[in-house]
Amino acid sequence: MSARSGTTAVKKKPVSKSQKAGLQFPVGRMARFLKNGRYAKRIGAGAPVYLAAVLEYLAAELLELAGNACRDNKKTRIIPRHIQLAVRNDEELSKLLAEVTISRGGVLPNINPSLLPKKTASKAEKEVAEADDKSTKDKAKEKETVTSSKRSPKAKSEKK
Repeated sequence: MSARSGTTAVKKKPVSKSQKAGLQFPVGRMARFLKNGRYAKRIGAGAPVYLAAVLEYLAAELLELAGNACRDNKKTRIIPRHIQLAVRNDEELSKLLAEVTISRGGVLPNINPSLLPKKTASKAEKEVAEADDKSTKDKAKEKETVTSSKRSPKAKSEKK
């Protein structure tokens, strides 16, 4: 009789490579793509895990920025325009995706400062005049307080 006669083997629930790595992106599929793509004769065990982790990070970063752009535009659904705004406003993502065209993404709003209308002299004069009016009103109030304090003693005693 064998030593194992009384024990039964308990089957463990299969755990995917993605679950082992704590990722959402499929590690097994990445491994298959790396093998079938003929990028190298041999693929290390850590390469698909690393690739899945990097892609998951980039996707999460892009979704966060696109969600912020969506919220800024008071919308609840992310559209290609929000992705375009997110990518082009982020320096690193813009550099990474410089040669990428996002369909239905539009362009960033940008007006060259030389094309903007310049302040006219009349507007500048109005601003100066408003500032002068405020300062003259303040001076007039100061004069009133000074003159009221310089009144004769009779006027002060009559007020009391």
